[in-house]
Parts: sequence; structure tokens; C-alpha cells
Amino acid sequence: MAVILDEGPADAGAREALLDRAFGPARFAKTCERLREGRLPAQGLALKAVDASGRMVGTLRFWHVAAGDRAALMLGPLAVEREAREEGVGSALMREGLARAAALGHDAVVLVGDAPYYARFGFAAEATEGLSLPGPVERARFLALELQTGALDGANGMVRATGAIALPRRAAVVAAPKRAA
Repeated sequence: MAVILDEGPADAGAREALLDRAFGPARFAKTCERLREGRLPAQGLALKAVDASGRMVGTLRFWHVAAGDRAALMLGPLAVEREAREEGVGSALMREGLARAAALGHDAVVLVGDAPYYARFGFAAEATEGLSLPGPVERARFLALELQTGALDGANGMVRATGAIALPRRAAVVAAPKRAA
């Protein structure tokens, strides 16, 4: 069984490779990617699953958003290596991530995903009826879970990114050799 750990900066390459294998290049065109773009994941809510050899076999991240006028988290992406999908890795990441989000005081989580899969964790489309996303989405896949009862009651409007902005990586500056005077 995989172990769930906090993701760190050194995991970026393994995470991106896993996401490429799971979703392919089309992942960059998704509406939710627009909300994650240039942002940092929510503190304490970037998780990885590692197997007995220490290899990353799953990833899950949450992001700060406003759901209309309500603070919320956006879940995603959740990805698991093909060979680990029948081992409960995705469910373990979900249970740990949602428990951490609740313990950190977050009120609600939104996502775009497979309704039958996410329903087992309490996600439903009804809580997103007054909300919209900044791009195309199948309404049946736009789901939410209230971690606090009533957190999304009457929520209305656009979901927008509110999380910390990631600073761009700077190219290394190499000093020019001094010229002889």
C-alpha cells in the first residue's frame, strides 16, 4: 500500500511526469488549469502517494478559489499511476486531502470530475448550481462538497483563483568578466 506524504519542491518533476502520463498534453487546455495557472497550491494540501520503493504513484493538490462570494478550495488534479489504480491510492489521497482541508478550517471544495467517482466522497452537482467557471465545462461534472454544512448555500457567481501567486523562476544571472581598465 502507498503512503501519503506532503509534496515538496523536489517532487515537481515526478509529479509533472505522472500528470503527463495520466492526462496527456490536453490537461493544459482544461478550464480548471486556468484557475491553477501561476498559483501555488493551498498550504498543507499538496499531497503525494509513494510506493514501498519511494516512487511517486499518486498526486493530489488543492487550490484557493472564490466560489462566487464564498472562500473555497478547488481540488485537482488527482492522478494515480495506471498500475496503482486498483490499490485504493486515489481514495486514500482523497480521504487524507479532505480530512486535512477540514482540519485546516476550509469550508467547501469544488472540482470538475467524474461524478460517480467523486460521489462516494460526498461531492454533488447541486451545490454548484449557482456557480460558473471561466471556460467550458460539462455541468454534470462540476461538483462540490461542503466541509461545513451550508457553506455554499446561495453561492452564486464565477469561480476565480484567489491563492498565492507563484513567482516566476528567474534565469541564472552570470556576471560578465571584468574588463581590464
